[in-house]
Amino acid sequence: MRHLDYSRLSAGEIAARLRDNLLLPADVARGVIEQHARLEPALEAWSWFQPREVERAYRDGPAFTDPRPSLLGVPVGVKDIIDVAGMPTGLGLPGAAAPASRHAACVELLRAAGAVPVGKTVTAELAFSHPGPTRNPHAPGHTPGGSSSGSAAAVAAGMVPLALGTQTGGSVIRPAAYCGVVGIKTSLNAVPTAGVAPVAGSLDCLGWFTRSVADAILAASVLLPWRDLAPLAPGHRLRIWMLDATELGPLAPEARQALDDASAAMREAGCAVVEAPLPGLLPALAECHRRIMLHELARSLLPILNARRHELSAVMLAAIEAGQAITASHYQEARDRVRNARATLAAHMRDVDLILTPSAAGAAPAGLHHTGESTFNRIWSVLGWPAIHLPTAWSARGLPVGVQLVGSPGEDEALLRRAEAIHPVIDRRGPVPRGQAPMAQ
Repeated sequence: MRHLDYSRLSAGEIAARLRDNLLLPADVARGVIEQHARLEPALEAWSWFQPREVERAYRDGPAFTDPRPSLLGVPVGVKDIIDVAGMPTGLGLPGAAAPASRHAACVELLRAAGAVPVGKTVTAELAFSHPGPTRNPHAPGHTPGGSSSGSAAAVAAGMVPLALGTQTGGSVIRPAAYCGVVGIKTSLNAVPTAGVAPVAGSLDCLGWFTRSVADAILAASVLLPWRDLAPLAPGHRLRIWMLDATELGPLAPEARQALDDASAAMREAGCAVVEAPLPGLLPALAECHRRIMLHELARSLLPILNARRHELSAVMLAAIEAGQAITASHYQEARDRVRNARATLAAHMRDVDLILTPSAAGAAPAGLHHTGESTFNRIWSVLGWPAIHLPTAWSARGLPVGVQLVGSPGEDEALLRRAEAIHPVIDRRGPVPRGQAPMAQ
């Protein structure tokens, strides 16, 4: 391990080196523990992490026969609304939580492929809006996004190469954008949510963070119903629908530039890029998302409200109160409008392979009292369509920016394969700007 920089090893490289006996499990455990000791005091990405438990997991983990599993020994951070047996599920609430008695289904899938959950990552309170203590690895005074803040920050800082998150509004794509990592939000129900604390059942989706699309695909091959589509050549002539979505809100110059640069690079590579605005539809869908999320949130969180009201933030209490005020008829009306919008958008998607759209309004804003806005993520959450954030550039202040690709529902694997081909074409990141290197470097 002394000749390796653990923080730069991908999930694929860790698994391959372990399979080839070029790396020992104890080396990986040591790398995880050392990175945590070095970075966690400033980053605060973890809600539960015990070095002795990491050592034990790598020492006493299951023995695998050939062929060795695809995620052999890969350390994984798990958002603290997802159960891991023996680890507390704290939900971003104050005070100690009891250890979970069993693994969530997504954790079991990862473990069956050889991955090792090493700890729980910070979530915003009840995976909603009130932030935890995590800082952005690129600029400690800026938000890492949320609600999957700890997972995105831990991957960006090189603490783990893979971390699980969830998205109800923008809780995967936005922190991926702010922290400069790849983030995938899967289609609704593509990954089982058993063992994941609910926020809004018709919106909640699993997702994960990696530092490359290749690692995102490696995890997807375990977590998704995987058909193993053939990779596309870089610059494959795809049909792209560019949707700037500025009906939802303005874009900062760096976000506009990232979108325009990605579009131009795709055109230069031979892709067909078309622009087709949707007058009025996106704001209507954003309002539908608000109604559905708050109505379902108020119902799913009722047990916590009744038992732990005094521990909840004013932000959380206000959201539950707003959700209780949304009538069943208004909720159903929103569901019906979403159903009709899906049909409209599906008709547009017959002529294209994917949508190119902003991930966020701009780079991570300053301050740790908020998680940023999910303005450009809610549409795809309410539709239940898969989305991926690809980091592509640096802002003038040295913060990461990028773009979001959206695929057709249930076509998660196709979206990932297309992102794999597109990312080298649109990725214009050079060295991290001077004075803005992430904590891992």
